[in-house]
Formats: sequence, C-alpha cells, structure tokens
Amino acid sequence: MTSRPTADQRLQDLARLRRVRDRIDREYAQPLDVEALARGAHMSAGHLSREFRRAYGESPYSYLMTRRIERAMTLLRRGDLSVTEICFTVGCSSLGTFSTRFTELVGVPPSVYRQEGARATVGMPPCIAKQVTRPVRNREAPAARHT
Repeated sequence: MTSRPTADQRLQDLARLRRVRDRIDREYAQPLDVEALARGAHMSAGHLSREFRRAYGESPYSYLMTRRIERAMTLLRRGDLSVTEICFTVGCSSLGTFSTRFTELVGVPPSVYRQEGARATVGMPPCIAKQVTRPVRNREAPAARHT
C-alpha cells in the first residue's frame, strides 16, 4: 500500500528542492554529487533525483553541469584562462567530460566557443550577454555548421 504525499509534505519537499538548487547555484565549482545533495536535503538520492526532475525538468546532475557550463562560457569569453584551467575552475574533474557536455549544451567545442563567443557579445553588458548565451539543456543545441 502506497500513500500519496499530503499537500504539506509536497510543499516541504519543494522547499528542500529549492534549497538543493540554490546550493548547486552557489557551490557549482565544489565536488558535488547526488548523494551529498540528498544527505543535505534529508532525502534519499533516488527520491531527490525523481522529485528534482519532476520539479525542474532535469536531474540534479544535469542542472549542476548546466551551471558549470554557463560559468565556463563566461570565462571563455573573458579569454584569460586555458580551456583546461576553466574545466577545473568550474568544478569538472575530467577535461573529456567537460568538453563533451559543453559541446552538447552549446553546440560547439569550448575552443571554438572561445574564438566565436567573445565576438558575439562585444558591447553587451554582462547581464545581457549571460541571458543571450545561456546554454540549451537536454542536448537541444543545434549542430554547428562550419563552412
């Protein structure tokens, strides 16, 4: 016999999920995993993953990687760090995973984005550049066509 969560329980879960999302936003460069996030929210990892996806449309790990890629995009546009330095600065431990996820979300590899991204935002205030260049989630980036 399964019980449905009460309205109060659902609101408490949503508040916990919001705190998890806020923690990811704040600590994206730290080593975070679903188990640690779940412990901090007093939930099981499975429950956190299911409820986070239900509330935000993606897994906690996917959300974390999107935050890391957003920050990497900013650092690449700035241009004073290498791709490898940026990978580790944003909290990724594998250059291959970073490059693959970056390409999935942005549509081009980090090295290409470095060359093209800075030109695309010349003259834009940083707050506007961040909105315009926000990565696409769930592998929806269109494939880049180089001629």
